[in-house]
Amino acid sequence: MKKTSKPARVTAHRQYSSLITEGVERAPSRAMLHPVGFTKEDFQKSQVGIASTWSMVTPCNMHINVLAEHAAKGVDAAGGKAIVFNTITISDGISMGTEGMKYSLVSREVIADSVETVIGCECMDGIVAIGGCDKNMPGCLIAMARLNRPSVFVYGGTILPGCYQGKDVDIVSVFEAVGAHANGRITDAELGEIEACSIPGPGSCGGMYTANTMASAIEALGMSLPNSSAQAAISADKEQDCRSAGAAVMNLIMQGIRPSDIITRKAFENAIVVVNALGGSTNAVLHLLAIAHSMKVKLSIDDFTRIGKKSPVLADLKPSGRFVMADLVRIGGLTPLMKTLLDAGLLHGDCMTVTGKTVAENLADVKPYPEGQQVVRPMSNPIKKDGHLVILYGNLAPGGAVAKISGKEGMTFTGKARVFGTEVAALEKILDGTVKKGDVIVIRYEGPKGGPGMREMLAPTSAVMGKGLGKDVALITDGRFSGGSHGFVVGHITPEAQVGGPLAIVKNGDSITIDASKRTLTLDVPAKEIKARLKAWKAPKAVYTRGVLAKYAKLVNSASDGAVTDATLGL
Repeated sequence: MKKTSKPARVTAHRQYSSLITEGVERAPSRAMLHPVGFTKEDFQKSQVGIASTWSMVTPCNMHINVLAEHAAKGVDAAGGKAIVFNTITISDGISMGTEGMKYSLVSREVIADSVETVIGCECMDGIVAIGGCDKNMPGCLIAMARLNRPSVFVYGGTILPGCYQGKDVDIVSVFEAVGAHANGRITDAELGEIEACSIPGPGSCGGMYTANTMASAIEALGMSLPNSSAQAAISADKEQDCRSAGAAVMNLIMQGIRPSDIITRKAFENAIVVVNALGGSTNAVLHLLAIAHSMKVKLSIDDFTRIGKKSPVLADLKPSGRFVMADLVRIGGLTPLMKTLLDAGLLHGDCMTVTGKTVAENLADVKPYPEGQQVVRPMSNPIKKDGHLVILYGNLAPGGAVAKISGKEGMTFTGKARVFGTEVAALEKILDGTVKKGDVIVIRYEGPKGGPGMREMLAPTSAVMGKGLGKDVALITDGRFSGGSHGFVVGHITPEAQVGGPLAIVKNGDSITIDASKRTLTLDVPAKEIKARLKAWKAPKAVYTRGVLAKYAKLVNSASDGAVTDATLGL
């Protein structure tokens, strides 16, 4: 009599992997797993994918292969079976200011898609993802949200600062040195010296730029272990963080705790409070909206205004402050700041985290920062009493725009438009002295669809600072900014120019007013004139008609909705 195979045994800790390891029919699957290191006993263990973003493309990620092995050891020691795989990363710092930068935000979607694809295809029960640069962090979180399997995110860690003439320097120092060189303030030799010493080794850019901002936001969301966001890339603490993450994901699998139990509306509110307290990057708005979309949590740009009104800026960190992330690490990391915010009633302490405990439970025994430190101010003496991420509306931004107002730039700016169709064209005219005091630099057709890809404007904003015009000119764009950008800058203007937003019809010499107090962005032109210009406007032809940029331009939605690529699919 012919034997019939038994149905696969699906257990709580092998909900997905049992589909490829149980039963006679899965013998070919098991055969494929033997040569990659599985034993017969491993088929009864939870399988955890270790999503590594290792690459020699960038110093941010060059060490993550080693960290991935530590995470795998943590999984294996906790009774699971780890499987390491790679996804891509790109380098904003290298491609900034070039055509290649158009692929930067696109890479977030590619990373999310690739992590989802591997975990989904290979039927893994849990995920540990290790990211080290701006886009692979939200990319990994988007994938975790889509898959909704027990997951832990590990930050690859911050770089240590370089040193030039006794002062800390980093990648933004180099961008600003280019502007100073154009202004004759430094020589060729001095520029070369700054270039050579600003990036001393592995790790993400050292200020409160996008990488450190998103690492902190992810920890505040509850998706990283305490202080994962505030550790040096090359350190014993970071290695232990990876091993602990491996054990933590096994605990989540056993307890049945998923991202949907952690990444809630209240968790996003915690993340927004923390980002404000740190003076973090405007990219946090874009990325948190995208993660919320993937988790099916309702979050809008207006939530940043609502929460920002009660969220002070406490950390004196670059780009607008004095210190770097390594300084925050030295005084205790992120957890004392979160404890301060919790005690002030600004965080939801009952939110679940990847420790299997709540935010309040994680912070219960955290000690305050040491006396005399100057990196983080007390609640009684904030750098700014409310949030620095300011959402603007007006006839130039009917769908909203995002400004980063530290308070040092002032709260209002009115000037004459100097209009450019690309970032590259604007940079050239900033460096050659065409841009003058009182100008509002307008960079358009750089939005998600128009670029396509929504390039960061670090090169022009750094050139403005390097030229000594930081308080004398403003810059507005439908593109976005690096976390290293500072000055009077407004980005994410929606609707973007490519789809007929009012930014498309601004003319040289038009008066533009930015008012951070009233939260408005206004083209000082009569409504009748604006209407006539919009009627006469025609969309420029798409530059890319094939490949990933063309697909992205077709699918991507508004920056005010996170610039995601699956919203048009009704997801």
